[in-house]
Amino acid sequence: MQSAGSAREWIAHDPDACDRAELHSLLQAAEAGDSVAAGEMDDRMSGLLVFGTAGLRGAIGAGPHRMNTAVVSIATAGLCSVVREKAGDEFGVVVGYDARHRSREFARTVAGVVTAAGGRALLLPHRTPTPMLAFAINHLNAEAGVMITASHNPAADNGFKVYLGGRVASGSGRGVQLVNPMDEQIMAAMTAVGPADGIPVAAAGWHTLDASIEDAYLAAALAFNDRLATLSDAPAEVSGLRVVLTAMHGVGADLALRVLRAVGVDDLHLVTEQCDPDPDFPTVAFPNPEEPGALDLAIGLAREVNADLVVALDPDADRCSLAVPNASAAEGWQQLSGDEVGALLGEYLGGCFAGDTRHVMARSIVSSSMLNAITADHGLGSVQTLTGFKWIARVPGLVFGYEEALGYCVNPEAVRDKDGITAALVACRLAASLKATGRTMLDLLDDLAVEHGLYSTAPLTFRVGDPAEITAGLKRLESAPPSSLGGSAVCGFVNLDDGYLGLEPTPGYRFETERGDRVVVRPSGTEPKLKCYLEVIEEVPGRGQLADAKSAAAARLESIRQELTASLGF
Repeated sequence: MQSAGSAREWIAHDPDACDRAELHSLLQAAEAGDSVAAGEMDDRMSGLLVFGTAGLRGAIGAGPHRMNTAVVSIATAGLCSVVREKAGDEFGVVVGYDARHRSREFARTVAGVVTAAGGRALLLPHRTPTPMLAFAINHLNAEAGVMITASHNPAADNGFKVYLGGRVASGSGRGVQLVNPMDEQIMAAMTAVGPADGIPVAAAGWHTLDASIEDAYLAAALAFNDRLATLSDAPAEVSGLRVVLTAMHGVGADLALRVLRAVGVDDLHLVTEQCDPDPDFPTVAFPNPEEPGALDLAIGLAREVNADLVVALDPDADRCSLAVPNASAAEGWQQLSGDEVGALLGEYLGGCFAGDTRHVMARSIVSSSMLNAITADHGLGSVQTLTGFKWIARVPGLVFGYEEALGYCVNPEAVRDKDGITAALVACRLAASLKATGRTMLDLLDDLAVEHGLYSTAPLTFRVGDPAEITAGLKRLESAPPSSLGGSAVCGFVNLDDGYLGLEPTPGYRFETERGDRVVVRPSGTEPKLKCYLEVIEEVPGRGQLADAKSAAAARLESIRQELTASLGF
């Protein structure tokens, strides 16, 4: 076992007694011949966690390749070094945390390192949604923000998400998650920090924010709601809407209830089994509203109370999923896809901001191109970005941005990130306006299909035990790409690592067929997954042909799914 020496060195400088004991015990087992322990040790000592989607994310545990006090200290020291260099002394860092295992402890470590480095650490008053942290950065004019969260990852994980603002960022990039080259600069600073036990950590001296920061977020949400009321032609008496809300064992319930009730959604029913924060997420296999079964309890309650809408937040409340009644669906309810919600919110907000090309709607390159048709119809600008809100939220002139993984930025003037709570507010306004005319979100989706064509999307995801399997699958696809998909010849094949539409290089591939269908294949930035995004487009001559178009699209998606699986070798 080659990692024994580096493990002893790490143990000698780990400032956390429990982490030291854990790694020491694992090392003893490995040296005693336990092959499982030896493999685990080699993985933990394989190198320092690397910045992925705007920060660090990984399993909680001892060692440099895990989330622990030592790694959080090193990451914070690296961040402080870079921010101080760019902003000078007395830089401000807002610190937030969710309810995951060790989140509060890690947040205190961040505050202590920032304080010792001469910065102003502004600690949020309690465990809180990620959108609150994103809001607070610009509201308090801070140079950076750190959110301790692993969002919708499994219970064993935690993370360190970084935002930049104040004197470090400018324009539409203020208050947005960091991108290149800042992440590389912080990683370089982290490697230069030295052993974790040499990093100064103050025991006090940071400022703990009070409830006024939540009041300010609420005021921003109410102002946005009032603005929509003046811009929208559709009535939105949300008091007549019956809504079921689940927080998925996360931290979003209190703030979401406060916001929705304040705008008039008073017929709210909470999924009590998932209301209180619980880092073990006992009622779901994965704490992700996208996963099968995640909304079962919410939909069960919705049937019981005869609700109009289900709103599901992920554990840190930056994502939002919707479900609506559908007599033709199993159990009488249908969960909408991220692309369907993106089209609905895009249509609603497009109507509010129509006619001004300075206003832009943005989507990631893996999200449905339906948004392009919607923006064109409303006379707005349209932009594609790389996957992730670190790219979407920094688009100048943005009034709406989304990605298919249930992320929606609906009020970028206040929160330059995905925000499940304010997205829920907009969804309730839309649902109420449709209900007032005897219509539903499904009716509006059909209207959009008839007007613009049916844009049907589907995910294809492979979760792996070894990340090397992802690399191997991508190599197989590149060496022998399919010549046709869904019965149509492939006319476009792009290696996204070579750049696409002038965007930054990123791992993955894009295929387009002669009939306009497209597939994007890329590794997840946060989990051991290979993700494929499929879209087919069917013309709809009239409402009477809509059912046939849906059947044809579903059949072609299934054909592409099978062909792509074979090409990847999974």
